This record gives sequence, C-alpha cells and structure tokens, in this order.
Amino acid sequence: MTAIPIRRGRWQSLNAGGHRTALNVFLFIVIAHWAEHIVQAIQIWGLGWPVPESRGVLGQFFPWVIKSEALHYGYALIMLVGLIVLRKGFTGTARTWWNISLGIQVWHHLEHLLLLFQAQSGLFLAGKPVPTSIVQLIVPRVELHLFYNTLVFIPMVVAVILHRKPSDDAVCTCARA
Repeated sequence: MTAIPIRRGRWQSLNAGGHRTALNVFLFIVIAHWAEHIVQAIQIWGLGWPVPESRGVLGQFFPWVIKSEALHYGYALIMLVGLIVLRKGFTGTARTWWNISLGIQVWHHLEHLLLLFQAQSGLFLAGKPVPTSIVQLIVPRVELHLFYNTLVFIPMVVAVILHRKPSDDAVCTCARA
C-alpha cells in the first residue's frame, strides 16, 4: 500500500519561522474577543445597562451576534485549534503554561459544544428555558464567560512572555526579533 504524502510545510512553519506572526494574529483575535467581554461587563456593572442590552461593541451593531450559539462555538473552536496548532512552538516552562491554557480551553469548548447542541436541538439542560452550560447552573452566563476567557488568557500570556525570552531550546524565532 502506498502512503499518501501529507504537506506539512505550512503547519510546521507556524511553529518555526512563522510562529511569531501566527502567534501575534492569534493573540489579536483572543484579545479582541476578551475585550468584548470586558466591554459587556462595563456596560452591565459600570453603566448599569440591562443584560439584554449589554452586547459589547460588535453586538451593538449586530445584535444577533450576542445570541448566536454557533458564532460563540466557532470562536471557542478557533481558540482550541489555535492553542493546539501553535503548541509545538513552545518549549519548557512556556509550554507548561500554554498547556494549562489549552486544558482550560478544552473544557470551555465542551461547554460551548453543549450550548450549541441545545440551541440546535431545542433540548435544554435541567429544564431551563434557554441553552445552559453545566457551570452556568451555578454562575450566571455573563460572569461565567468573562471568567472562562480570563482563565484561558492569563496562562496564555505567561506562556508568551516566557516564550519570548531567548532560549537554547527554542524552535522558532520569536525571541530573536
């Protein structure tokens, strides 16, 4: 049986010479999403807006965005894929912190998958009237997702800071530029 050749060049470059660019693009996406959650929190607790009207920045112009489980799941999936794909570029303690972020995102992704399933099927968890995640049974949704995104973001930042320090075992050029 003949093996099918797999083109690995692009994926490998994301963890070598292209790691810095890929990481910066990924971090921009992550920070933009996290900023949306922070703006929503400011709208609720700082400005006193009702939760349904507190839709972050994009949600003010595109209200359906805040209600789209498919869009939220898509972002959770992008986060998961980004953490997995860029992981090989990290070494040592930086990889440990990146792995912590990845582990938390796995759970966050599963919660969004559960929400998406409920939205698509109309079968809601614990008899709730809307899609509800497991931890959302205890913590309100706005607070929970701000918390999840913070939990994923903090170890990711630690990993990037450690990663950008010059190292003998680095597989990319992030620390040299």
